[in-house]
Amino acid sequence: MSEATPLFDKILIANRGEIALRVLRACKELGIATVAVHSTADEDAMHVRLADESVCIGPPPARDSYLNIPQILAACEITGANAVHPGYGFLSENARFAEILEAHNVAFIGPSAEHIRIMGDKIEAKRTAQRLGIPVVPGSEGGVSNEIEARKIGADIGYPVLIKATAGGGGRGMKVARTPDEMAEAFNTARQEARAAFGNDEVYIEKYLDKPRHIEVQVIGDGKGGGVHLGERDCSLQRRHQKVWEEAPSPVIDAATRAEIGGVVARAIADMGYSGAGTIEFLYENGAFNFIEMNTRLQVEHPVTEAITGIDLVIEQIRVAAGHKLSFTQDEVTFDGHAIECRINAEDPRTFAASPGRIANYHPPGGLGVRVDSAVYQGYRIPPFYDSLIGKLIVHGRTRQECMMRLRRALDEFVIDGIRTTIPLFRDLVIDEDIAAGQYDIHWLEKKLSEPAPDDRTG
Repeated sequence: MSEATPLFDKILIANRGEIALRVLRACKELGIATVAVHSTADEDAMHVRLADESVCIGPPPARDSYLNIPQILAACEITGANAVHPGYGFLSENARFAEILEAHNVAFIGPSAEHIRIMGDKIEAKRTAQRLGIPVVPGSEGGVSNEIEARKIGADIGYPVLIKATAGGGGRGMKVARTPDEMAEAFNTARQEARAAFGNDEVYIEKYLDKPRHIEVQVIGDGKGGGVHLGERDCSLQRRHQKVWEEAPSPVIDAATRAEIGGVVARAIADMGYSGAGTIEFLYENGAFNFIEMNTRLQVEHPVTEAITGIDLVIEQIRVAAGHKLSFTQDEVTFDGHAIECRINAEDPRTFAASPGRIANYHPPGGLGVRVDSAVYQGYRIPPFYDSLIGKLIVHGRTRQECMMRLRRALDEFVIDGIRTTIPLFRDLVIDEDIAAGQYDIHWLEKKLSEPAPDDRTG
């Protein structure tokens, strides 16, 4: 780096699996020493093998290891790591973790604790978005405390409505009321689920959009007045509110619309003084963007943005956290071709039941425009304690059609034996006429999966 401000001497990666390996690779390219932390179940993991140092931080349950802040802090002290990259999930959006690291003079590679906290509160996030000029879904001004108030809001904004947990995520604490008669049950059930999942039963209400697409815009800021957008990703193919397939650019967003919404969110994060990578998520219907939340971390699907921009988001995160300005301006961001990511999970492709076990054979696809982000290998035993994601297949082409054909070829090459995976699902999706035409919304996949099963190929 040519800037006078040095980068970090040693970065501890507070995560596991493919994202830990992804961060480790960026550190290696920057010449930064790495520390892997792991549970006893992950002692043979690839990121542990490749890191310069490794520290066992506890037994398999995440609460005793990857969520164990004292143990991670102790690993920093033992190894002399002066920065922590949280990856995604686990502690990546934990404001208290960021504050504790800062109090011990260890940099958190992510935004400030204040911004994590604001955007982690769905109501405060919506208020902040409105204040910054980001379009939002019509709904309640804040938390809704009782059924009478809920019914009034429903009548004011019109049915159907969506009741959502303030502290929610991953689809939990969300219920739809399509008519006034359904409000009482939906409202009370959402509160009960929110209390059970998050220890907080506060909910808010928004207009429910019938056939929206899930469009998110990648942003990054340097906390010094710099803020850019890196285009959108279409994440509409979902199952139970969990993304399955992501692509960039969206098949339904043109260059003018991209520049317009991108400009709005880039100005917003610059005005916030936001530092690091983030994603502004919208529901998009009838040409209108409706803010739903901001993720203050690196997303699972960030590689599709990297593919069409040529910008390494993890390296940029590290630079910004070390006090550097962004290495590029908005005018220098260009979009080249089309990229699609498929999330490969160790799950049955029809029932989605988890399929932990030993990988007997492993052969990832290759060739021009094909990237596989995975930390598994032949003989690796997938532990049953964590998320089922075992890899991501990212394919890039000059056009969407070329990208789809390349994806079809790559999926046919992909071999993972010994466990069940979702590869057969993607082999079906890539030849579907609706997908080929880009004609799908957030409900499309659920409807598709409810149809009678086709030939259930293994993979």
